[in-house]
Formats: sequence, structure tokens, C-alpha cells
Amino acid sequence: MVDLESIMSIPKSDIQEVSKALNNYDIPQLVEWLSLKDDKIRYQAFLLLQSRSVFFDDVYPFWDTFHDKLKSENSYKRSIGLMLIAENAKWDTENRMENTIDEYLMSLNDSKPITIRQCIQSLGKISSAKPELNDKIASRLISFDVMAVKETMRKSILIDILNVLFIIRKEHKTDGIESFILSAFSGGILDKKSKKQSEALYRNL
Repeated sequence: MVDLESIMSIPKSDIQEVSKALNNYDIPQLVEWLSLKDDKIRYQAFLLLQSRSVFFDDVYPFWDTFHDKLKSENSYKRSIGLMLIAENAKWDTENRMENTIDEYLMSLNDSKPITIRQCIQSLGKISSAKPELNDKIASRLISFDVMAVKETMRKSILIDILNVLFIIRKEHKTDGIESFILSAFSGGILDKKSKKQSEALYRNL
């Protein structure tokens, strides 16, 4: 059974191995620690739960807890909620994502650019797990106002959006998606290197 001392001593390289060895008592304890004020403890607990979710479905029952974190005044907790929901979307046999997606997409309006990025990046996992939501996700992403975020974050956020749209268009290609992608390539936000990398991904899909 995990305790605070033991999880704080786990090097990042061992997180995956330790997460696989967690037992039924460890999961609720780690979820509880996500609410602690100590960022170091919260981060370790998050990493273990995130890694566990890749291999097993026993973190999924705490979906509502993660959903509640989307409303938190603490941006760190909001990010944790976003990423753990996305990681567990593939285990969502009860279709909770359908009732979560609208509030999830509201995180694209978050006050913290890093939380916006984590939301967009996580949408790639949700899209892969829940292709029936691709139209809603794509529509929201192509209407995202990149120019509304601070200039230093625009390129990164646009690349994040493109990467998710590249995933979506494998199964769900629309005129809106194509238009957004081509507009990004011809616009002035991406630098030459980013355009070249994104165009290569686009051509290879």
C-alpha cells in the first residue's frame, strides 16, 4: 500500500512500473491526494494515476471526481481533471464523456494558456477513444480564436490544434477542417520550421 513517503521517493523513470503494481486500496488514496495543497505530492499522485489509466480501467470509477475538478478555482486541479478524464475516455463504457464534453470544451476559454494547451492536447486522446464526438471537437477547435491568446503562446496552441485535427481527419474529413489547416499553413503564426513539419504530417495522413 502506498504512503506519502513512498510515492515521493519514486523516480519518474519508475512511475510506469509502480503504477502497474498498485492495488485496490491505492487508487482511492491517490485520488484523495490530488486535492492536497502540496504540488509535489499532487503531481506524483497524478503521474501514477495517469500511468495506471493507460493499462487498467480501475481509475475510471473516479470520473465524477475528475469532472468536478474542471470547475476548480485552482488551475492545477483543472489541468489534472482534464488529463485524467482524457486518459480514461477509452474505458468509458457508460458514455460519461457525452455528458462531459461540453463542459470539457469550455476549458478552451480557460484563463491560463497552459491549461488551454493541456485541454487541446487531451482532445486528441478523446477523439481517438470517442470518434462519435469528432464533429463537436473539430467544430470547436476550428472556431478557436488563436489571436485572442498572448502572442508567445499562439504558435504552440495552433500546433496543438493542428495535431488534433490531423487525428480527427483520418476518420472525419470536412471542408471546415481542411480550410482551417490550409489557412494555418498560409498564415503568419507558424514559423518556417513549424509549417514544414505540419505540412509533412498533413501530406502523410
